[in-house]
Amino acid sequence: MKKSEFFFGQDIISLDQFNRKSVEKVFATASIIKKTSAKKLLKILQGKVVGLLFFEPSTRTFSSNCAAVKRLGGQTIEYQNPLLTSSVVKGETIEDTTKMIEQYCDAIVMRHPIVGTLKKVADVADIPVINAGDGIGEHPTQALLDMYTIYEKHKRLNNLKGLMVGDLLNGRTVHSLIRGLSIFPNNTIYLLSPKQLRLSEKDLEEAKRRKIKLVEIKSLDEIPPDCHFWYWTRVQKERFSDKQEYEKLKLSFILTKKLVDEKAGKNTLLMHPLPRVGEIETAVDSDQRAVYLTTEPKNGMYVRMALLKLILEK
Repeated sequence: MKKSEFFFGQDIISLDQFNRKSVEKVFATASIIKKTSAKKLLKILQGKVVGLLFFEPSTRTFSSNCAAVKRLGGQTIEYQNPLLTSSVVKGETIEDTTKMIEQYCDAIVMRHPIVGTLKKVADVADIPVINAGDGIGEHPTQALLDMYTIYEKHKRLNNLKGLMVGDLLNGRTVHSLIRGLSIFPNNTIYLLSPKQLRLSEKDLEEAKRRKIKLVEIKSLDEIPPDCHFWYWTRVQKERFSDKQEYEKLKLSFILTKKLVDEKAGKNTLLMHPLPRVGEIETAVDSDQRAVYLTTEPKNGMYVRMALLKLILEK
């Protein structure tokens, strides 16, 4: 995939498509959109239709993409859980589903449980395809909104020190954010997870190739001071075949108010891609550094608006 700052007509499948200029272009566009009146925004995608096909459950990614299209004046064709509600039930292939939906739409936003499916969809589609989550692979728009949130707070994406906690093996948001931050120099990420859910050797080798420094730690006590962000994630129940193993691991590391008070810096962003299932105490929600229920999801809408504008507006 060619890296470029030019977006019109392009698919968004992986963070590997992005370079520093293209990331900055998305952020600049999102910042302009945030300041633009709702009336002017409605003209941007007037007459455009975007298909939303989500083969896995979603709250934020589905809703923010839907809101992004409509706030830009476009319309949506929506399929949540096509495995039960579309012709996939009858045995239709993903390629045929794609070719049908593109007859009605100007772009497709898709989430699918199998890694590699979005690349396959993009290869057969004649309209732009946006990856909204590809199994345990990547979630590029989530990474972009997280990077935008970090950038807004710290005014840079280089020379950062961050912490990632939870299900690092299965966490596509983690995989994408590491790829995104590797575009910028001198970033260090501390990794904390149960042994069974650490990043794969392949992922660790890939990070080394990308020259982003990853440091594995074993306990909450080893969290370094003054991180620019903490990125907590849930243990992903849907990726476990052994539910007893999931129950054993699901609350291995809990973000508590006490931990925040003792270990977080005054400017440390407390982040989570959500949903949470017990790994963040609700007492943390009111902390001014916590952005997972406020800034992160709102920025998700603005970043997706920016991408849709760049991809679809001539």
